Amino acid sequence: MAVNAQSAASGLTARNAAASPSDARPKGVRRGDAIRELKKRNNYTNFAHIGFVYLVIVATIAATIWSYGAVAAAGLEWWWNIPMTLLCIAIIGASQHQFGGVIHEGTHFTLFENKILNEAVSDWLGGFPIFTSTFQYRLHHLAHHQFINDPLRDPDWAQLDESGHHLDFPITHVEMLKELGKQLWLPNLFRYMIVRARYSALGTDNNPYMDRERQGERLPTLMGVIYAVAVPIAAIPLIRGGHGAWAFAAIGALTAIVVSYFYFLDENKLPHAHVDTVISHRVTNISRIVYMAITYTALTAVEVAGWGRAWDFYGLLWILPLFTTFPLFMIMRQWVQHGNADRGRYTNTRVFLVNPFIRYAVFPFGMDYHLPHHIYASVPHYKLKGLHELLLEDPQYREKGIVVEGYFNSPHGKVEERNPTVIEVLGEKYAPKPDGEIYVDTDTLEYAKVSDAAAIEQQNEKSARGE
Repeated sequence: MAVNAQSAASGLTARNAAASPSDARPKGVRRGDAIRELKKRNNYTNFAHIGFVYLVIVATIAATIWSYGAVAAAGLEWWWNIPMTLLCIAIIGASQHQFGGVIHEGTHFTLFENKILNEAVSDWLGGFPIFTSTFQYRLHHLAHHQFINDPLRDPDWAQLDESGHHLDFPITHVEMLKELGKQLWLPNLFRYMIVRARYSALGTDNNPYMDRERQGERLPTLMGVIYAVAVPIAAIPLIRGGHGAWAFAAIGALTAIVVSYFYFLDENKLPHAHVDTVISHRVTNISRIVYMAITYTALTAVEVAGWGRAWDFYGLLWILPLFTTFPLFMIMRQWVQHGNADRGRYTNTRVFLVNPFIRYAVFPFGMDYHLPHHIYASVPHYKLKGLHELLLEDPQYREKGIVVEGYFNSPHGKVEERNPTVIEVLGEKYAPKPDGEIYVDTDTLEYAKVSDAAAIEQQNEKSARGE
């Protein structure tokens, strides 16, 4: 792949030579057959990937709590806990971003081949722990794929603009670092997370997948938020006051009320879309409440049993990262994946080759191979590197696509002899041409069941005309 589409350099760089087209597939296998092979999913591979993330989370929290005990046993001051706490918050935020990667795969139906398994695992092991669900994110994300960098239809544009995180590309190194520095002011991260959550949960008025005739009511979504906040408010004071039984009773009563609300709710009061659900809105909403009830009951049981202040650890080591390091890593990804890029098929994003921690924290579940992902969104994350190698046979992919190496610094030599870093690719040298092509990804809905194809096709035509 070329060092960049606008420089004099062309052809494969030395660092990409190992991925040369001649090695991309066995001789005699047609490209179409190879693509179909890469699109194949199964019902077991991703359990290992998800299991690794949970292992990191459990090990990190366990090590942090052990460290707290060691500090206390040594008679040291509380501030000795700060370094370990900050490290834990960073790793947990990165792992929560990994959960975002789980949902991302579930959104594209590439987590597992079985659609019910795909949706259920994506929700229970990815979405519910970070207070979201796969279907709502699907409406947000598939529209982003289909109408990439369309300022009227790509929800990512509207979300970044509303949260105050839209950047006017191209930008310099210094400007990028200043913008990242602004995120250390925590209200900026809180605002990003709140707006992002609202867009994923409630959708947007201009989302091309939303059914304008059946937009539903806001109360059902708000009920989930109310439950998430009301249970801790009710349970924690009871636990700390020595009324553990009443705390369990409060959790049970609030759960019963909200589950009953969703059970008897007319589904027409829920927002509908031109993309059908795999698991009904009713079941998904009830499942999310049940998940939170299990989590809250477990935390309460730990405290009532006298094993530690579980609610405090949950707030410090899970909720705090959810509103700080998790959105920081999301911003670091969202800005660079499509920033300073146009709407062309090969130029709307890039391939990011970064160190293992940045890959885990910023580019989870194959998001480092983002260009091949946007070209064939139905290929599972663990096959994207192979897809990239296969696509190197395409002269346009080699010429127009960009490989980025290193986030802040390049692991290689002089600027003229290497690929750009993440920060460099956001600059003037790589700014898109004003008359670039417009690509509408009509294949992004390959595995989705569409209820109103005509409505989406109308949006496709308008977007292709730049309207």
